[in-house]
Amino acid sequence: MSSHTADTNLRPDPDAELVAIADYLCDTKIDSAEALTTARHCLMDSLGCAMLALQYPECTKHLGPFVPGTLVPNGARVPGTSHVLDPVKAAFDIGAMVRWLDFNDTWLAAEWGHPSDNLGAILALGDFLSRQAMARGPASEQAPLTVADILDAMIRAHEIQGVLALENSFNRVGLDHVLLVKVASAGVAARMLGLDKDQVIDVLSHAWIDGQSLRTYRHAPNTGSRKSWAAGDASSRGLRLAMMVAKGEMGLPSALTAKGWGFQDVLFKGEPLRRSRDYGSYVMEHVLFKLSFPAEFHAQTAVECAMALHPEVRDRIDQIERIELTTQESAIRIISKDGPLHNPADRDHCLQYMVAVPLLFGRLSAEDYEDAVALDPRIDQLRAKMQVREDPRYSTEYLDADKRSIANAVQVFFSDGSATEKVEVDYPIGHRRRRDEGIPVLEKKFAAALRTRFPRRQAERIQTLCQDETALLATPVPRFMELLLP
Repeated sequence: MSSHTADTNLRPDPDAELVAIADYLCDTKIDSAEALTTARHCLMDSLGCAMLALQYPECTKHLGPFVPGTLVPNGARVPGTSHVLDPVKAAFDIGAMVRWLDFNDTWLAAEWGHPSDNLGAILALGDFLSRQAMARGPASEQAPLTVADILDAMIRAHEIQGVLALENSFNRVGLDHVLLVKVASAGVAARMLGLDKDQVIDVLSHAWIDGQSLRTYRHAPNTGSRKSWAAGDASSRGLRLAMMVAKGEMGLPSALTAKGWGFQDVLFKGEPLRRSRDYGSYVMEHVLFKLSFPAEFHAQTAVECAMALHPEVRDRIDQIERIELTTQESAIRIISKDGPLHNPADRDHCLQYMVAVPLLFGRLSAEDYEDAVALDPRIDQLRAKMQVREDPRYSTEYLDADKRSIANAVQVFFSDGSATEKVEVDYPIGHRRRRDEGIPVLEKKFAAALRTRFPRRQAERIQTLCQDETALLATPVPRFMELLLP
């Protein structure tokens, strides 16, 4: 017989953080012009990453219906493919494509992550709801969503994921940042489905209960390709939970704080979730873009440094005695890696590998993580000569809310006693402080990605529409998705 008194089974009020997120989703209007424009650029960048991923069979093998030949009337389309799927599977596919090459946007704080990972649920559900409404004809009470609705949902998903990451380090307890993708995707999906605030709270409670995502696949010796589809899986799961609550599934009001059994006690070492700012549009306004290199973001400036040094060292590779890499604490903890690297997923999360390739070749592309390049013995020879150390200033300014720098420095020393200058970069080109410099690079990246999948005129039509903010916002989602069909 239970020793608990009857009082312990009283249904509590919903956890305060669930209510705060639901209040934001249901009651807060997004009115930031900067956030809207940045969201448009984020949509372009994310779709460009998705198109590039379609060149890789390891990605495309995951796409399409679970049962070959399955047809879903008025289902969700997957950009760049002929797939028409149920929205949950389409969310997985889109999310996996966006994330596959580790080239989409990034948020770095106490917890890092990639807020555009949520686009899978947002775009799949937006297309599905719109096509279903159109199929019902004049009798439908719901008009097709527009791209403005997609961008609004992206701003909200970015905000939920990013604000929760500011002071809560899930990686320090072994959890992966995709749990925040699940929470954010679930919340915005609930809003898109038209659920009321109580139902939104119920959806969020399930996302937290479902949140035990281990980081095993991101670290040696288990680093592998799961890290490329884990976010798509999380976004898809968030959408699935929202659809379940839409059918009447009950919530769990103290999912976070339940004594002994809630998220905080079971998975977060009893620590409460912390949040120092209200939800608004801060994260989208400050989000980081990966524009020049498909590299884990803590290494972006290190790659810029190595690129700058390439002309000086390319003819003296055999004379290099040592290479000093100066970085932040987070980079050392996450991507500094000695020993053998077993696959592309291992290599694109290795600081030393991401410096060696541009020193040697003056480039770093997704192809440079494949075996054909990695087998060059000079890469591992250079890695063995690298010394990695922390600069306390870099670590401090990495966490400074007014700076959020991602600094790295590289200096090369030769056997004759000479050395290059120490090349230091505090802010990568995708940083908010370099937006004016970065957006033209983003647009070129998007145009090049489109050309890998579409004929020239179709690619130009997509590019032209995406650059015209007024026209894009008014475009119905089904029409926009039609432009992205091969």
